[in-house]
Amino acid sequence: MFNPIQAWRGFLERENDDRVKVYGVAILVAFVCAIVISTASVTLRPMQNAHLEAERQARMDAMLDRLPSMRTIMEEAGVDALETRLVDLASGEFVTDIDPDSYDVQAALNDPEQSVAIPPELDVAGLQKRAPYAPVYLLQSEGALLLVVLPVSGVGYQSTLRAMLALEADMTTVAALTIIEQGETAGLGARIEEPDWQAQWQGKKVFDETGTIVIQVVRGQADGPYEVDGISGASRTGNGVTNMVRYWLGDHGFGPFLSRLQKEGL
Repeated sequence: MFNPIQAWRGFLERENDDRVKVYGVAILVAFVCAIVISTASVTLRPMQNAHLEAERQARMDAMLDRLPSMRTIMEEAGVDALETRLVDLASGEFVTDIDPDSYDVQAALNDPEQSVAIPPELDVAGLQKRAPYAPVYLLQSEGALLLVVLPVSGVGYQSTLRAMLALEADMTTVAALTIIEQGETAGLGARIEEPDWQAQWQGKKVFDETGTIVIQVVRGQADGPYEVDGISGASRTGNGVTNMVRYWLGDHGFGPFLSRLQKEGL
């Protein structure tokens, strides 16, 4: 009968340069390290998520601080934070039976039964799939919508870009764009996170007179209300930002929701 204790003793008694012992120790070390890393990842995940959420909130607060008189408007409206609502991206309707603060977009995205495949011809942002619902952040006063903030994401040159896009009440004028996550080349594409570059977006128009999405980051200097200055040496990052914004404002992103807001209001 196999005796595990005796087998273990026999293993330990082998010479240190014995091939079986060398490979066995390597496998055991890798196994123990994997358990430690997995345990640490699971244990620390709530703390990591809390830090990420705090960072996102801090960036949103910074974005609001850069908007002209926005803090004043919020104070006059008697609110100190934006209202979070959950939107069904397919219909553009608000989701009323799910708490928006408890909805996990990433979990839905990773669930094959919930995630929605993005048709290749529409996937300009390179995401391949999206969650069925998405949070939006609203600022309103006396029933009038003043600002809507949309979380957007897309593939840049060498990382996934995540940002908050704020639109004014006309749903076509950019109030602000704040990059909240990127891993682009330092000194080049990573400059999209600089306040001076992001400040260019304020007041830009995303749709032309026909309703076509025309906003874009151009090479060199921008010309007109639909263009944002590109960053020298980072054209692929600029294209990634353009495609990110265009996808999420399109029919497969927040397009149905924005159209409903324009026609029906809140």
